[in-house]
Amino acid sequence: LNSEESELTMTNHAHLRKDSEVLLRVEDLVVEFKVPGNKVVNAVSSVSFDVKEGETLAVVGESGCGKTTLGKALLQIQRPKSGTVRFEENELTSLSKSDLRSARTSIQMIFQDPISSLDPRMTVRQIVEEPLWIWSKGNENERLEKVKTLLNNVGLDPELVLDRKSYEFSGGQCQRISIARSLALEPKMLICDEPVSALDVSIQAQILNLLNDMKDRYGLTLIFISHDLSVVKAISTRIMVMYLGKVCEIGTTESIYSKPAHHYTAALISSVPVPDPTHKAERTPITGEPPSPVDPPSGCRFRTRCPAATELCATEEPMLREVSDGQFVACHYPRA
Repeated sequence: LNSEESELTMTNHAHLRKDSEVLLRVEDLVVEFKVPGNKVVNAVSSVSFDVKEGETLAVVGESGCGKTTLGKALLQIQRPKSGTVRFEENELTSLSKSDLRSARTSIQMIFQDPISSLDPRMTVRQIVEEPLWIWSKGNENERLEKVKTLLNNVGLDPELVLDRKSYEFSGGQCQRISIARSLALEPKMLICDEPVSALDVSIQAQILNLLNDMKDRYGLTLIFISHDLSVVKAISTRIMVMYLGKVCEIGTTESIYSKPAHHYTAALISSVPVPDPTHKAERTPITGEPPSPVDPPSGCRFRTRCPAATELCATEEPMLREVSDGQFVACHYPRA
């Protein structure tokens, strides 16, 4: 690297904390998909972040920004083109299949659609017990007791649900079963991919409260992927905002909500409805449609929709820089 490239790389990692402080550290992760016409979709473009033990990092952004792809790439379900994913002492991108399989026991994922993520041919007991059976954890009686404990902890009566199939339950109940299954091997981290977006609003709060309870009970670290900022405010300790495969802003929940520095973040927060008829909302509209990830704009990817964009935004990509304590933004003209 020449001095200019070296400085650029350091700047883009300015928000990363010491290795000794973090459970997960991701650097320069790139995920691409080939599409017809010999073209490439830039789903995740050089994303770097870290997560401390016990934190809940919310990854937010509109549909198509790369949130779910990022979550799958962390577990190597979707193999990245380049970059590193370090979980504890393991560099996941370079592990063999058998070592990766072992490492995944410490990181589990909860998927967006709770009904289709469960096998309709299996009973609830089989679904929750399967990880224990695969990894030879305990004898049959011990596994059954563990299953009953997990179901009780997620608010389901084992006597009523053990021998029933997943299609007999509502979406909220299926998500509770999914959470019980994800906790069977006592992981250190859960990646929650929009776990409440497919549920009724009345059920969403119950599942969010359950995730918070399980986090405290099992000492979990969470990555919570969502497009709904009203949801993540209730559960996150830090927020990372993505747009078209890039990180726009990252900071504590309080700083992001009280003083968003990126114009895109401000627009997202202003769109959150406030349940108060006397509240006069000040909207920050975003004009136009998101550009194609096959052919993203030069410089700042948000510039085609940004009210503060100038020629500089088209020629030079902004790097993440600190604007307040622990709050970093990738913008040439951050909001005051």
